[in-house]
Amino acid sequence: QVQLVESGGDLVQPGGSLRLSCVMSGFSLAPYAITWFRQAPGKEREGVSCLSTSDGMLYYADSVKGRFTISRDESKNTVYLQMDNLRPEDTAVYYCATPFGLWISNEWYSPRLYDYWGQGTQVTVSS
Repeated sequence: QVQLVESGGDLVQPGGSLRLSCVMSGFSLAPYAITWFRQAPGKEREGVSCLSTSDGMLYYADSVKGRFTISRDESKNTVYLQMDNLRPEDTAVYYCATPFGLWISNEWYSPRLYDYWGQGTQVTVSS
């Protein structure tokens, strides 16, 4: 059974840093990609960053470029999202997700491509 478990969310002051973790288990084949999404209250789910194993590319939303870094430790089946210089607008529930069937890397930000989701971890940026 495929399972994604996020952790690392917390309350942090503006300008601070957090590292989120997504531990993956139950995969019979390596996923095409692992992506971080976020959803703030009253807003649509937004793609934040993607590690695409199909083409070896890293993708970032414009709003987080230069501040967030996605990485992977294959030995631990874990994907990380290092978040630096956090802003109040980064406040959201953060989810990791992977596709199982259809994969279109240049549409990595589209939730419709993803089949497996974690339960989410809350990030709050506030003074």
